[in-house]
Amino acid sequence: MINTKDTIHQLTVPTPFGVGDVHVYVLKGDVLTLIDAGIKTEEAWQALECGLKGIGYKTGDIEQVVLTHHHPDHIGLVDRFLNIQGVYGHEDNRPWLQHDVVFLEQLRSFFHGLYASFGVSEDFRAFFKHLRDPFKYVAKGTLTAALQEGDSLPGHMDWKVLETPGHAESHLSFFREQDGTMLSGDHLLYYISSNPLLEPPRNADDARPQPLVTYRKTMEKCLRYPIHKVLPGHGPVFSDAHNLIKTRLEKQEQRAEKVYQMLEEKPLSPFEVCQRLFPKHIEKEFGLTISETVGQLDYLQSIDKVEIEIRQGVLYYSTK
Repeated sequence: MINTKDTIHQLTVPTPFGVGDVHVYVLKGDVLTLIDAGIKTEEAWQALECGLKGIGYKTGDIEQVVLTHHHPDHIGLVDRFLNIQGVYGHEDNRPWLQHDVVFLEQLRSFFHGLYASFGVSEDFRAFFKHLRDPFKYVAKGTLTAALQEGDSLPGHMDWKVLETPGHAESHLSFFREQDGTMLSGDHLLYYISSNPLLEPPRNADDARPQPLVTYRKTMEKCLRYPIHKVLPGHGPVFSDAHNLIKTRLEKQEQRAEKVYQMLEEKPLSPFEVCQRLFPKHIEKEFGLTISETVGQLDYLQSIDKVEIEIRQGVLYYSTK
């Protein structure tokens, strides 16, 4: 039986990003929990205060915050809730919340080396000036404790943690089996496929993550769960998640085939593929487009359809 005290309210707050508004969720169980915390702007805070008032609460009533992942539009206002007893999420949230300067330098070093290996031209190196930008939208704090696969949410025993990396290595979703409800963060969205974003490895000596390959695995994992209703971080609430997942997987394969056909003509660097795949968007959305491009190349590599040659430090992909 579902705990009748365990109710959910969706609140919507604005962001300055192209993705638009972000949803947070108030979960009432043994404690009053906020799932995600919007972005660190006054507009978002005012919207959150107003939304809480509309369902009979004040910001001081929130007892804990649970994070789906570390992106700024989901963790920005954590430090504005003065009475919370804890902040919970994946361990990877910690350096972002702590504004860790060593982590930031590792981030910068990683992308400098990575983009050089992708053959990114000097015109696009201005991207590095903005690596620190997300921190201005992020609260300063830390995690009380990390959550892992199979954990129950503190104060909400019916809600289980699913590790759903791909869009972010830190991504968690929360599933209530009794009625098939999933709090999906950015893992599953109705109108758009979440962009699997490039990130450094957790340990400097490890290979970089392959976010699209990982994302496909976690979407396939979700097919094993009886998901009836999805409460996402952006866009409308929806059902029929399994068909949406299957459609997304097929579309990814179709895009990968398009990249494969490019490589049949001649070997290309990831940057050259990105220029061909996103000619209208690469300049304004370089981080997103290069992540998507490399995701397709990683996928083709994972199914053994391409090989890689290094020329003067730059990776070139060709068909097998």
